[in-house]
Amino acid sequence: MKGHILFLQYCLDDSKPLPASANAIDWMEMIDWAEKQAIVGVIYEGMLRAGKALGMPFDALMEWTGYAQQIEVQNKILYKRCEDLGATFIDKGIAWCLLKGQGNALLYPNPFLRTSGDIDALIFEDRKTTVASIRRQYPQVHENFIHIDYPIFDDACVEIHFWPSYSNNPILNRRIRKWFKAQGSGFVVYKELPEGKGEIPVPTFEFNVVYQLMHIMHHFFDEGIGLRQFVDYYYLLKSEDGSKKLRSQGFRAKVTEVLKWLNLYQFAGAVMYIQKEVLGLDERYLIVEPDEWRGKTLLEEILKGGNFGRSSKLDQNSTVRKYFQKIWRNMHFVRQYPAEALCEPVFRTWHFFWRIGV
Repeated sequence: MKGHILFLQYCLDDSKPLPASANAIDWMEMIDWAEKQAIVGVIYEGMLRAGKALGMPFDALMEWTGYAQQIEVQNKILYKRCEDLGATFIDKGIAWCLLKGQGNALLYPNPFLRTSGDIDALIFEDRKTTVASIRRQYPQVHENFIHIDYPIFDDACVEIHFWPSYSNNPILNRRIRKWFKAQGSGFVVYKELPEGKGEIPVPTFEFNVVYQLMHIMHHFFDEGIGLRQFVDYYYLLKSEDGSKKLRSQGFRAKVTEVLKWLNLYQFAGAVMYIQKEVLGLDERYLIVEPDEWRGKTLLEEILKGGNFGRSSKLDQNSTVRKYFQKIWRNMHFVRQYPAEALCEPVFRTWHFFWRIGV
């Protein structure tokens, strides 16, 4: 595993030399690990940079190349669908922006090699109006506390968000909503899509540096989290906008104040541990001091569960059994994150009955 991590650091930072352990990597084992963590494209790009120095078997290289081509094709589809979705919102006069996902992919050196997922669109419109409009077209569509599915495309899943994220703790959840409302619509900027296909609205660095921590923390407690989201955060911190803000006087102090108010500060320390010790991020890009104790717990969960916990032992077939497995799992985190861990089963029970009433 150490060899995998060292090679990942090499893939992320083109100033790093090829680690000596790279020649001993089992590349078929590596692709299984990279798939579990949803970072195949990131590793593949590093492989291309290393070239013949890796001495990869031809059949392994073909396996990786085929997988990377699939990722590239899917990204091209999703960029087109983001463009189409934006046109739909413009036609309806709805202000919106793209959250995480394809917005994060734009920060990658190769924006076609991030393993893609859903399209998450945050809209600035009344929830009831939007839900009623979507349900007229798709009566059985899935809805939860912060978003509703919008099956407008056959080849891409779209979620329409009314809130960017939430907390299991009701007090903190009110603070998140207050923080979000305070941003207004001024946190949206436009970024160029690849291949000159227009612009897309995405959040600013200042918004993302807080919001994406919320997103990672939410998935950590809900089901698990993989390295893809931490690679996303790595590129966010090293982005051009991020580098400028992190060099500016007082920025870290302002972010720290917000993180403490939203009860994200301790989790941010764990994330910074992953950024520094696992991904090799230089200290000048860290927003808070790394927290080794919480960081090691987070790393254990990342390596065990993989992307969104899909490799964990949570029972995916029995709702009741999974409910109690999640409670047992999250009770292990009470010492480190009491506000979230203790409230998670209460929130999940409330959310179950809330969805019945929708």
